[in-house]
Amino acid sequence: MSGGSRVALVTGGSKGVGQGIAVGLAESGWTVHVSGRDRERLQATVDRVDAVGGTGHAHTCEHTDDDDVRRLVTTVHDHAGRLDLLVNNAWAGPPMNHVTPEKFWERPLSDWDTLIGVGLRAHYVATHVAAPLMIARRTGLVVNISSVGTRAYLHSTLYGISKAGLDKLTHDAALELREHGVTVLSLWPGLVRTEKLLASGVDNIAGVSVSDTETPELQGRVVAAIAADPDLHRRTGGVVITAEAAAELGIVEPGGGTPVSPRRMFGGGPIFPPLP
Repeated sequence: MSGGSRVALVTGGSKGVGQGIAVGLAESGWTVHVSGRDRERLQATVDRVDAVGGTGHAHTCEHTDDDDVRRLVTTVHDHAGRLDLLVNNAWAGPPMNHVTPEKFWERPLSDWDTLIGVGLRAHYVATHVAAPLMIARRTGLVVNISSVGTRAYLHSTLYGISKAGLDKLTHDAALELREHGVTVLSLWPGLVRTEKLLASGVDNIAGVSVSDTETPELQGRVVAAIAADPDLHRRTGGVVITAEAAAELGIVEPGGGTPVSPRRMFGGGPIFPPLP
């Protein structure tokens, strides 16, 4: 995926993985639009994007509102006349206690609307709007930020449901978009050193030391490298594990080094392979 000023939309780009992806893309010269609810945090991402050589734009969006998501995608497309990359990263969930997590029956049923409404439905809506725009140019990439929580228990029952559903969305949307030149894939980060994780005060999570977790910026570097791959479409429908792709493509963390793949630690690899 090359030519011109490549344009990306990263939903949930105000912090954490979303901000890291925006910065990683900017390092490769992308124009990056980021969305979220907090204008001040979004501007901080834009400032980081601009500082490393990209061009950033901020958009406030309520990702539980289908019309707002629709407006967001069309606004980004109309701004540049193209949308090369959609990164579905927006996520919402109740506060999680990583030490003594509550079981699903101890949580309110409204958790379903919170996690599935943003972590799955909003991604479907954004992809639904972006697909025709990409089909018209017979090129485009959709990256859904998923998790090893598809394969193994992680955080909560609903977290796993949302991520498993996202990988199925990736696989089936890729199947329907294959003939139109549009690639869809899921990205499985390992455990990521987000602001939220650092603020939690825990020393390890799921047996992994916080010091051994991945940075948000590594996710962006991997996405940028995958988007630049001339044989990008070979990955469509499948899952890319950040650590494994980093090793394959020679990508290192901002501080050097490459993390260990979470594949073995969490009981295996992706359920859905790339399309044949």
